[in-house]
Amino acid sequence: MTRSSTPSIGAFVFFSIAFALSAYFTFAAVQGDFGLFRRVEIQAEAEELRRDLALLKQDIGQMENKTRRLSDEYLDLDLLDQQARSVLGLLRADEIVIH
Repeated sequence: MTRSSTPSIGAFVFFSIAFALSAYFTFAAVQGDFGLFRRVEIQAEAEELRRDLALLKQDIGQMENKTRRLSDEYLDLDLLDQQARSVLGLLRADEIVIH
């Protein structure tokens, strides 16, 4: 009984299947729905949302400040004058309008 020096078909099939599976799982780990690229996208999106949240909190703080300054307990006359000018288009009697 002489063994041939060529590899058997079974070994070739086994290594082909093993290579295909490893290539698939490597691709899925990098490109898949839960892969590395998706993780980077999610982290970038989360950072952008954190920045948006900080800006919204700042806007809310400014609005709360203006609301407090125009409330009945504390009336800021300069802010009231500014709002009357910008929203209602009012002027004082001693002002002249130039178009």
